[in-house]
Amino acid sequence: MRCPKYHLYLTPDERHTVINSLIDLRNNLISQGKYTDIIDELLIKLTKAKIKKIKVKEV
Repeated sequence: MRCPKYHLYLTPDERHTVINSLIDLRNNLISQGKYTDIIDELLIKLTKAKIKKIKVKEV
């Protein structure tokens, strides 16, 4: 069974916050001597993701 894909829509500020948080987590894991493979993959996916502009209707 395939895992479902999720789409995450972030504002530029939220995107920067997520990337900085992942970098901090990666640095903490490196200082503890643990593996950072998953965090590295997430950072690559986030930095290579296409930026899509969408319109949001407020109710």
